Amino acid sequence: MLENAFVDNAKVMAKGQVTIPKDVREVLGAASGDRISFIVEGSTVRVVNSAIYAMQTLQREMEGEADRSGLTSDNNIMALVKELRNEDENT
Repeated sequence: MLENAFVDNAKVMAKGQVTIPKDVREVLGAASGDRISFIVEGSTVRVVNSAIYAMQTLQREMEGEADRSGLTSDNNIMALVKELRNEDENT
């Protein structure tokens, strides 16, 4: 088994509710009121913090976009920021 892996369990209640064990909540970085996502891959289900998962998904989707847009240097980025600020001031 993996060095950092552990097993925990919880009982499924009549309405399908489960209390996530404290150790698992800590690994997820989940607190009261946070949302979690269930990712189903075949017969395996991963539980992830929704906010972290959304950010990781966005990062994967945006990977390489700066290069494709020509934003390859700090100067290019600063020029774009100045251009956008000028557009905002003129509207």
